[in-house]
Amino acid sequence: MTVLFSLSCAVTALASFQRGDNGQEVVAIQKRLLELSYSINNIDGDFGPETERAVKNFQADKGLEVDGVVGSATYRALMNREMPPNRSNSVVRNVLRSAYSVIGTPYVFGGTTPYGFDCSGFTQYAFARAGIYLPRMADSQFYSGRQISMSQLRPGDLIFFTTYEPGASHVGIYVGDGNFIHAGTSTGVTVSSAFTGYWGARYYGACRVL
Repeated sequence: MTVLFSLSCAVTALASFQRGDNGQEVVAIQKRLLELSYSINNIDGDFGPETERAVKNFQADKGLEVDGVVGSATYRALMNREMPPNRSNSVVRNVLRSAYSVIGTPYVFGGTTPYGFDCSGFTQYAFARAGIYLPRMADSQFYSGRQISMSQLRPGDLIFFTTYEPGASHVGIYVGDGNFIHAGTSTGVTVSSAFTGYWGARYYGACRVL
């Protein structure tokens, strides 16, 4: 039950536009904000600090939760239509579904299958099931996407830690609410807190592949 609830929360969190996102839907949001006289200097499809400030101002004026995230309620109020389906969200859902489906799989050094995973074998497997190729090793996976800050993290991002050697030597998949799913040497595939305790002290960085 806990696993299903966690997956549901992660999927729900995908239905939004926020800082770090980009694309034509972000362009449409920026244009609409500008039409409503919320200051944006660059209509560039990049959801950066300027767009986030404009969204917060709009949310405050409309009595919405002021978080700078264009979720379903903010999108509806701003665009006068429902949030559109998003292909990248669908891919992320598939990645997370594949990751959660193998919770409890034991850790095996060099493992890349549901019989046993190491950390990067697990992330490679979950992404491959969604049709996304990742390099085999954690340090290579760190450079497989766009580097993002901790504040930009959203479900489906790769998150990295320094463990047995300097740099990105452990990898998992961020699932939201400060948690990540990964293949730990002593736990097998499990969900852990990313920013407290053992892992919090070893956080290295993150990247967005999707």
